[in-house]
Amino acid sequence: MAYQLPFGEGSITVALPDCPVTVAEPAGGTAVDVRSAAERAVANPHGPRLAERVDPGDTVSIVVTDVTRATPDDVLLDVLLAELERAGVVREQVTVVIGLGLHRPMADDEIEAALGEHADLAVNHDPERTVEVGTIDGCPIALFEPVALTDVVCSTGMVEPHQYAGFSGGAKTAVIGAGGESQIRYTHGPELLGRDGVRLGRIEDNPFRAFLDRAGDVAGIEFCCNVTHSPAGIVGASAGDPRAVVADLAATAREALSVDVGGGYDAVLAGVGAPKDANLYQTTRAATYVILGAHNPLRPGGRVVIPAQLPEGAGEGTGERRFYDWLSAASDPDALYREMSEGYEPGAQRAFVVARALRDHDVWITDSETPDVVEDCLMHHADTVADAIEPGSDVLVVPDALNTLLV
Repeated sequence: MAYQLPFGEGSITVALPDCPVTVAEPAGGTAVDVRSAAERAVANPHGPRLAERVDPGDTVSIVVTDVTRATPDDVLLDVLLAELERAGVVREQVTVVIGLGLHRPMADDEIEAALGEHADLAVNHDPERTVEVGTIDGCPIALFEPVALTDVVCSTGMVEPHQYAGFSGGAKTAVIGAGGESQIRYTHGPELLGRDGVRLGRIEDNPFRAFLDRAGDVAGIEFCCNVTHSPAGIVGASAGDPRAVVADLAATAREALSVDVGGGYDAVLAGVGAPKDANLYQTTRAATYVILGAHNPLRPGGRVVIPAQLPEGAGEGTGERRFYDWLSAASDPDALYREMSEGYEPGAQRAFVVARALRDHDVWITDSETPDVVEDCLMHHADTVADAIEPGSDVLVVPDALNTLLV
């Protein structure tokens, strides 16, 4: 039997005739019409409507997701701009900020593809141009200047499983996406990431998520419009107060994405696809979601195998370069994990988490355009999936690894 896994914008066919195979496919929920769902959410938000939170003379910034998130930002922007117009806030009073964090800037054609007719309002986040707006636990909270200087801050977002925040979205889009290195360094440092409760799929009693929510209060994130998705497509939208929006959509996502699996597998074959398989930094999320999630289905010494294109190699942003520098300079995962436990630069946290996973399991990347980068980073490359899985292996196939919660 052949199995289809996402690969870039298309798919790849994998046959494992010599292996017993189990497929982990979540229920997936029911896809919704994005525009209709977003309009309903904005009209019936958690807390007051956006039109009731702004005055006609206000300037507004809307922080949107970047190329690493498959968020329908063009539609969400359209709905938010229409709501602002109801309150007398015209288009010229709005700045759209691409929430990059420490990822690479989006090119003009990418912005146009993502935002459509609203691309002319957009500017890439620049972490070198930030304004401090407050502190939490001694950590300065800084925002990109065009965001900090507007009267009202809004955001879009995708509420999906996240290694540290439990689920992304809510205040995270603006606090991290349009934030300064100070809060990125604090939230993604070994001290916070090592705390109990910082875990994929968990928002309750999660110190990382709690910090984001508090930082959103300090930053004045007034209103967000988020969606969540599954293999079926967009399966929900919610708007209003960030905490309530995340809780609402996380519940929807858990129901759609959770799969009960056993353990003792020799290999997990994990699908990623675009936009995440553009680079190794994003692709490794599949491995850490499996190994460091709520339930690791691998036997001791088992491996994760991921087909990924990797046209950008390790990645082109500041964080991606730091990720590559740490991994490529390391002799082995244990030594790297110990060294990074003493501290590292913002953006390098993915190397820290990957090192933690690699201490127990090998990760194989197949079919990529940049095999040398994979080998440089303490992982293994194979030309095909079949080359990376030993005959007779007991295999768990997770076709959409970034949108499946193994429980």
